[in-house]
Amino acid sequence: MVELKPGLQLELNKHCRVGIDARGVATFTICNAGPLIIFGTPVIEAVRGGLETLAKDSRIRVLIIRGDSERAFVGGADIKEMVSLEQNSAEAFITRLRDCCEAVRKFPAPVIARIPGWCLGGGLEFAACCDFRIVSDNSHYGMPEVRVGIPSVIHAALLPRLIGSSRSRWLLMTAENIDARTALDWGLVDVVTTAAQLDAEVEKLAQTLLLSGHEALVAQKCLMHQWEELPLKAAIDATIPVFGKSFLTGEPQHAMQEFVNRPRSTKK
Repeated sequence: MVELKPGLQLELNKHCRVGIDARGVATFTICNAGPLIIFGTPVIEAVRGGLETLAKDSRIRVLIIRGDSERAFVGGADIKEMVSLEQNSAEAFITRLRDCCEAVRKFPAPVIARIPGWCLGGGLEFAACCDFRIVSDNSHYGMPEVRVGIPSVIHAALLPRLIGSSRSRWLLMTAENIDARTALDWGLVDVVTTAAQLDAEVEKLAQTLLLSGHEALVAQKCLMHQWEELPLKAAIDATIPVFGKSFLTGEPQHAMQEFVNRPRSTKK
């Protein structure tokens, strides 16, 4: 486990640094990836490795992901690298990006994407793997792959679940960008705010998540991933042992007792 100390920034590798506060809210910053935060192989591998390392730290109750630029969250995969690919190297490249996206999707604690600007292609897939997307009103979203002769793949498969098949078809087949308000209307993002209020809205969501039991949120996130893949009856049945095991954590007893003991109003 990395030696995270509240209030201090730690460089995990060349392209990732992290800080954590006393509440267990960690901020994971993608850095040295250009002003548009471009995902080339070195960045992809660094981000995957950094997330997999942090996933082992049970102190992290909420993870915020951001770039070191206000121009983008992730501006997409590196076209300069992809232009020289052939079949085998292309499959190796996209497998690395898949594994990076899976690292954030399978992160045990809730993950908030802080999106100030461009979020395109593989960057939008990466954002879709986060649990929440808090964005500025000057951010833009798109899946431009077909314009450069390739299909959108890997975690673009999440888009129909997020925004429906018709809107996914529009994004994937027209390659047109949408703005933040459209992304909100479509259900692609959760909160749109001004650039000046972006951090405040991220903090507001983090505070809300901290009100819940950490183990309960971890279990809930895991169940929701199962629900995406299981038939309905199997999904329902899979929840029963998880519910039972939650009482082994001590969280239900503590939280429910606080609820039972809270003062009652005597007003009529």
